[in-house]
Amino acid sequence: MSDWQANLVDDDAGLTAILRAAKTVAVLGVKADRAQPAHYVPAYLHAHGYRILPVNPVIEGRELFGVRVVGTLADLDESPDVVEVFRRPAVLVDHAREILALPVRPPVVWFQLGIRNDDAAERLARAGIRVVQSRCMMPEHRRLLGAA
Repeated sequence: MSDWQANLVDDDAGLTAILRAAKTVAVLGVKADRAQPAHYVPAYLHAHGYRILPVNPVIEGRELFGVRVVGTLADLDESPDVVEVFRRPAVLVDHAREILALPVRPPVVWFQLGIRNDDAAERLARAGIRVVQSRCMMPEHRRLLGAA
């Protein structure tokens, strides 16, 4: 295994470590519609003590989870511990470039369930960022940390 491949996290120990260490989660592609996973997953995380930083240019300026929605990751006032991605796989390479251009890179990028792009994941992993693909933070949190 190449060194960068160690940054591709797909085991329970790695997922648990991420979920325990993270305090702040930037949600790329957050939605205002409560019926959408891109809303209720961060709502669940917020209810379990994570600070949510919502990112979506379509609803920029609105408030979600007690925080103003920003248009891009570069617009955030603080660096997140995790960037949680609710975007189509086809645009993930562009988002990887966006993440790699940040002055302070997040330690973890988490592609939600059904979201996978091996090229984007490799770019991020080669830069030292841990990457989770096609996993939902909500059930993983419930399963691994025993949260109801």
